[in-house]
Amino acid sequence: MMCSGEFQYRQLALAVAIAMCQVAHAQAENTDQQADKQLAEVTVQSPAASSGLPDNLPASSSGMSADKIAQTVNVTSTEDTVKYLPNVQVRKRYIGDQNSIIATRTSGQTSSARALLYADDILLSNLLGNNYAYPPRWNLVSPDEISHVDVFYGPFSAEYPGNSIGSVIVLSTRMPEKFEAHASSTLFDESFSQYKTSQHFTGSKNAVMLGDRQDKLAWILEAGHLDSLGHPATFAANPNKYTGASAATATSGAVSDTDTTGNKRLIIGATGAEHSIQDNANLKLSYDLSPTLKLNYTLGYWQNNSTVGVDSYLRDANGNPVYTGIVNINGQKYNLANAFQPSKKQQEHLLNALSFKTSTDGSWDWQGTVSIYDFSKDTQRSATAGLTGAGTITKLDGTGWQTVDLKGDWRPGGSLASEHQLRFGYHYDHYVLNSRSYATSDWQNGSQGNLTAAFAGNTQLNAVFAQDTWRLRPGTQLIIGGRYEWWDAYGGATTTGSYTSYDQNRSQQFFSPKAAMLFDLNEQWTLRTAYGRAYRTPTVAELFQGTAASSNTIVNNNPNLKAERADTGEITATRQLNGGTLRLTAFREELADALLSQTNTTVTPNVTNIQNIDRVRTNGLELAWEQSDIGLRGLDVSASLTYAKSEIIANGNNPASVGNPFPGIPEWRATAVVSYRQNDKLSYSLAARYSSFQTSDVNNTVVNTDVYGANSAYFIMDTRISYKLDRQFTVAVGVDNLNNYKSYAYHPMPQRTTYAQLKFDY
Repeated sequence: MMCSGEFQYRQLALAVAIAMCQVAHAQAENTDQQADKQLAEVTVQSPAASSGLPDNLPASSSGMSADKIAQTVNVTSTEDTVKYLPNVQVRKRYIGDQNSIIATRTSGQTSSARALLYADDILLSNLLGNNYAYPPRWNLVSPDEISHVDVFYGPFSAEYPGNSIGSVIVLSTRMPEKFEAHASSTLFDESFSQYKTSQHFTGSKNAVMLGDRQDKLAWILEAGHLDSLGHPATFAANPNKYTGASAATATSGAVSDTDTTGNKRLIIGATGAEHSIQDNANLKLSYDLSPTLKLNYTLGYWQNNSTVGVDSYLRDANGNPVYTGIVNINGQKYNLANAFQPSKKQQEHLLNALSFKTSTDGSWDWQGTVSIYDFSKDTQRSATAGLTGAGTITKLDGTGWQTVDLKGDWRPGGSLASEHQLRFGYHYDHYVLNSRSYATSDWQNGSQGNLTAAFAGNTQLNAVFAQDTWRLRPGTQLIIGGRYEWWDAYGGATTTGSYTSYDQNRSQQFFSPKAAMLFDLNEQWTLRTAYGRAYRTPTVAELFQGTAASSNTIVNNNPNLKAERADTGEITATRQLNGGTLRLTAFREELADALLSQTNTTVTPNVTNIQNIDRVRTNGLELAWEQSDIGLRGLDVSASLTYAKSEIIANGNNPASVGNPFPGIPEWRATAVVSYRQNDKLSYSLAARYSSFQTSDVNNTVVNTDVYGANSAYFIMDTRISYKLDRQFTVAVGVDNLNNYKSYAYHPMPQRTTYAQLKFDY
């Protein structure tokens, strides 16, 4: 067990040192090889080179270039760039939302740890937990530095952890070849109406990016400022009935509707309306140590100051809003305690990443990345009763993660065209949770009082992998790989009041085999089959983040959770069209010990927490089509349609759920984007996104699917028009949710939003 921070950093340093020694040796060999090459030699480039995907990828994939994103997507933050990729849904509730997690074909909107996001080779996924509170760190990449976005599906590549069960998204960025400057200003306005909230929620995003190359050194400096007022994310519903003798304030203004189970509910106000002021700054440096060896450094900074407001619909006899106390609504007394709880956050996060990569395209190539992500400041202040007075201070300072990835490529034939290629490597990650909550007499400005609850713990993963690609004959490839992992969980401690409980350390080992066959049937058709097993280990928050119920009683965390095990297969047929591609993929996932919050109905009293569900099966079909210049030069179409049938096969803790759909996976998803480049200056686009209803819990209790609280169906149309005024200036206007479709991911999702952008490029 490697529990010491000092030992971990020694381990990182040793791993990097070994890798650099190997690189130096390989560079010496490659220098001799380069001297023997003729100037007329043709370089064979990997098909994945332009997209940033790994060579010889054994999985189906889709992507979009920066030019296409600029033409078709209304972008205010980086997560917007992936929203039209097939079978990708980003849960972005409003502009400025910090909980934009990824859902894909076999993972739902709250399974954040079942998808991976990389910027080049840097992991941006927040694998501290597995729900809405652990989104990827999108803000550490500027949309202006992206050259391509890509997604590939399923755990078929041995070089990625088991979190790739759902998908892996790669943001490929670029470095400048000469001086360049970019600046943009975007204004947006959401027209929102829900219950008695009806208003415009507005904001702006301003960004600037400078870059240059000076001989061997290239650099980019990017900064952005977002000021956004989001619509209410939640609503105060069904206050506690009061049967005591205290006098009640007569009120009016409450709204009645029907909840997800078909029962009447009382809505008394809007909550969760977040005003976010976010700043980010990123510095990227790239230095050519030699013609084939590049060293990269990234420094990313993000800060957020936000306030979460509340708005009571209740009015007293004088028309004043009522937030606290005993109230009378339609003859019934209610206690408004805890109904309205505003809050505010102050956050500063920091990323440091160092990487190297060789590009000899010869017998040997090497690459490595070390990254450290630190919650240097993360404080939330929340009210516990009303707009003023007592509250809670929660701190996450000291939480974060470190990763190391070292990879090598061996091509016995000495080039990318070698009949045999081996990729191998080592991975390390360490996640730290350090959450503390304190009482305070004044939630807005009061000093920190007594510790009320604390949760701490660590997870650590060491892994080695190898993936071998053989060209058995022209048009046929065999890819075989495996990943072996050593996983540790340690240092778990939960505190409530003066009582602390400690969890036992755990260690487990996993082996994940992978295999794929690729057949070029003819010039038009390619057939691909793939199988992959993956283990998604429990996150540190799933294991150790709990809820303190009362003094000396701790509930809801489960340090004994098992790892999810997915056995996934797919068959893909791809046809090359004149100016496009057509892909059909059939996929199947058998998931054992799925991790999800549910109620254990086999014990008394029932226990609700994150548990292992014995077995889940998902079968599906996916159709993706891309075509350029359809009947008219400049008219492009991309579209996708996915059918997925998920089912709980076995669930010992909740037998009644067997046969129900697994939460968060809709039967149908679809995207379509039509764009037209009228000329070099003017372009138009029209896009649509569709999803059928997604159940919210294993018991399938939602019967009213299109209301606040459900994961509803949606059909959303977006449009964008871009016009280049001259060589430097471009204006664009756009509308998301043009048809103003009201949808819900429990929370209300964005309604019609209008954008206006002015962009400068030099």
